[in-house]
Amino acid sequence: MFAAVIKVGVDGNLYLDIMELPETCVIVLSKGVAKLTELPAYAETKSITHQGQVKCVKWDEGEEF
Repeated sequence: MFAAVIKVGVDGNLYLDIMELPETCVIVLSKGVAKLTELPAYAETKSITHQGQVKCVKWDEGEEF
């Protein structure tokens, strides 16, 4: 699974090249850090937070019949 930290400039802008991104992905922002991860083909995605901060992102993957 593809995961990456996205570069955040001193001006607060996110810098990424959309040509290098996976076809389906999600960007999560927490505490001034931006992380990108690829989404699985079939899954339930949950963002787990604690005191207003993202602690983890979980996938409950499955397969379509």
